[in-house]
Amino acid sequence: METDSAATTPNATTPKQLSRWVSFGAVLAALALGLVVLYHSNHSPRTDDAEVFANFIGIAPQVDGPIMRLNVRDNQFVKKGDLLFEIDERPYQYALERAVSEQAALEGQIADERRKIAALVSAVSVSQAGIHTAQADISRSSAAVEQARADVAHAEQGVSRAKAEWTYSSNNLHRLEPLLTKQFVTVDQVDRARTSEITQSEALKQAQSQLLLSQAELKSALAQSERSGAALDESKAQHEQTRNAVTTLEPLINQRGARASAVKNARYNLDNSRVYAPFDALVTNLTISEGAYAHVGEQVFTLIDARTWWAIGNFREGLLSHIKPGMRADVYVLSKPDVRFSGVVDSVGFGVTPDPDRIGHLGPGLPDVQRSLNWVHLASRYPVRVRVEKPAADVFRLGESAVVTIRGN
Repeated sequence: METDSAATTPNATTPKQLSRWVSFGAVLAALALGLVVLYHSNHSPRTDDAEVFANFIGIAPQVDGPIMRLNVRDNQFVKKGDLLFEIDERPYQYALERAVSEQAALEGQIADERRKIAALVSAVSVSQAGIHTAQADISRSSAAVEQARADVAHAEQGVSRAKAEWTYSSNNLHRLEPLLTKQFVTVDQVDRARTSEITQSEALKQAQSQLLLSQAELKSALAQSERSGAALDESKAQHEQTRNAVTTLEPLINQRGARASAVKNARYNLDNSRVYAPFDALVTNLTISEGAYAHVGEQVFTLIDARTWWAIGNFREGLLSHIKPGMRADVYVLSKPDVRFSGVVDSVGFGVTPDPDRIGHLGPGLPDVQRSLNWVHLASRYPVRVRVEKPAADVFRLGESAVVTIRGN
């Protein structure tokens, strides 16, 4: 019996050895688990310091007036193009009609001025034709004056010639009459001399009458020439006056832009009396009702853009090297923690507000650095924006708590 006990003792494992092996295995398992957790936390970062975020805008009217119709209620989902509310459009309709009327009146004034200008231009042409006519009359009058002067000169020559012939006949008669008593000449010679004297006397009278007539015609031609000159001066004065009366359309045409702009502005204000949803959105912070007076730029309610949702998670700065835009991510919201939503990292933040306990206060002058010593340095956290793919419209709410896990590569 003693021999058998001694033979089996070396092969038996004592409880002390077993506890050592168990302790060693537990340490190895803990070490392996720690390494796995460390690897997973570094390459698949996770944070519960996250919130759901979406773009939102304040809806403010661009025209003043009482709200005649409110077509939405608080927390309602609206689609792009849905009518949100209407402001009393009557003042803006009247303003548009007035602007259109003023524009039409300007066009009518331009048309009237064009007709007046056309008439004045025609009058200018008529006055120009009158100038040409007066110049032609002056030319004719000058020719008539020259002709009358030539006739006067010819008549004067005729008078001189008739006077010379009459003088000869008269002298011849006076010379023959004394010779008749002495019978040196015959009675027939004296009669012929008397007849010749009478004939030349009548010829002289006719020549003198013709001279008077030519002189009268010369005076008439000179008077006509003066009248033609006066008519030319009058035509020139009328032409200059008519030319000065012709205006341009430039001042009126320059007003077209202002009138067209007034019409566009009035139509723009009229269109803005109806406010439509710019995108698919959720109505929130609605605190007014129909009849409220809306002011330009004063926010009426808020629209949350329901097209895109993000989960913004704050990650420690030591993990940012493992997070890149485009990485896949898992998003959980606390309202439905058992539902996983897929997402994509859109961006990683590049700045947060500096900690005044570390760098002091930044301002004009020199930096104000506090003389303190922090034994424990907390890591800064930077926002990482994760865009949620196919978000549920009835789950995501702005500012809701979330959990974000980055899947890594």
